[in-house]
Amino acid sequence: MVGSDQRRKGRIVGGILLGVWALLLGIVLIMLGNGMHFTLIGLRGGLEGFSSAELAIVTSGYFMGFLSGARYAPVLIRRVGHVRVFAALGSFMSAALISFPLLTDPIAWTLLRLLIGFCMSGIYVTAESWLNAASTNETRGKVLSAYMIAQTVGIIGAQGLLTLGDAGTSVLFIGASILVSISFAPILLSASPTPVTEIARPMTLRRLFASSPLATVGIFLLGSIFATQSGMGAVFGTQIGMSADRVALFVATLFAGALVLQYPIGWLSDRMDRRKLIFGAAVVGAGACALGFAGGGRLEFMLVSAFVAGGVATPLYALFLAYTNDFLTFEEMPAASGGLVFTFGLGAITGPLVTGWVMEHFGPFAFWLVLCVTFIAIALYALYRMTQRSGAPVESTESYLGVLPTASPVAVEAAGTWSAEEAEANRQEAEADI
Repeated sequence: MVGSDQRRKGRIVGGILLGVWALLLGIVLIMLGNGMHFTLIGLRGGLEGFSSAELAIVTSGYFMGFLSGARYAPVLIRRVGHVRVFAALGSFMSAALISFPLLTDPIAWTLLRLLIGFCMSGIYVTAESWLNAASTNETRGKVLSAYMIAQTVGIIGAQGLLTLGDAGTSVLFIGASILVSISFAPILLSASPTPVTEIARPMTLRRLFASSPLATVGIFLLGSIFATQSGMGAVFGTQIGMSADRVALFVATLFAGALVLQYPIGWLSDRMDRRKLIFGAAVVGAGACALGFAGGGRLEFMLVSAFVAGGVATPLYALFLAYTNDFLTFEEMPAASGGLVFTFGLGAITGPLVTGWVMEHFGPFAFWLVLCVTFIAIALYALYRMTQRSGAPVESTESYLGVLPTASPVAVEAAGTWSAEEAEANRQEAEADI
């Protein structure tokens, strides 16, 4: 009976994935283009003689745009529809990518990054709305997982594409623009009926902090870590004299670690006090960054550090989301998800600015020091919170789903809904077996 039920669920999920394969392919292509441009900024900025502080401002510009897009893209969608918004944002993003080598100025790059961040956020909102509408409560977890894997694979694959050209020319920027342009064809030609896009108003920071101080503080610090890794990693590699191929490998390793460690950390998350797991993951991340700093630029140390530090950062995001939901009612979860996305965005804007200033004054290896100190801050605050409130019983916690920090509030809300429903179904199943 159990086996036949599992086979039935497998067929349903397979059918859903078959129906959204074009959307997932489009997401991979978008992430190839976007992932290329993230690393190219560091490579080309170094060649143009931009300082760490200037590139930090350029990096933060993306996350400012992303935060704005998460807030205003749903408004645009309600006014003119998914297809028009999707096509318009794609066109603007493609044009922005091809403009970088034409406007080699930090201010111009910051404005272009603002635009790309806004466009990417709107693209995520639109794509995730279609994906969510194509899923059922029974299949949503698997479909969202496939979507997150598609994103990560695209970012990692983008680093391989960077080895095919020279960052000093326009070729790679043109390639990124082409990938983004063609990514919309499979999505728009196969899009199902237009879904309704409703995103709850984000919970205020004061109320969010009152509900879950650890998640609020932790996700702000994690935003700083993620933006520093993804945005300043290439800047660090360029400044210590890595070749373009090695910089691409270094950035790819940051995301490869997330792909490998997401499942084991998620498995532990459903079986132990999440605060202890947050503490442990942060300590491991701090240790990896300390190794990167002590490694003196040796490639093997850089790659191990990138794999572990990047590997724990992404699952920490989903951990904070799951931990927050453990203390909320089902009705409060959507608003809390929006508040956490907003808080993460604030951290993502702040992190590169701090890192760029520190690298400017203390050298490129301060990249690792900033990351290490931030991981330690998460660990210490988790330790402190363990003395202030009892943890939720493991059997009553919500299920974990590996949401990426790049997801929009649409996917975060959908993941929260799935987690709550999955946890309730598991509890009812356990009670029936007794």
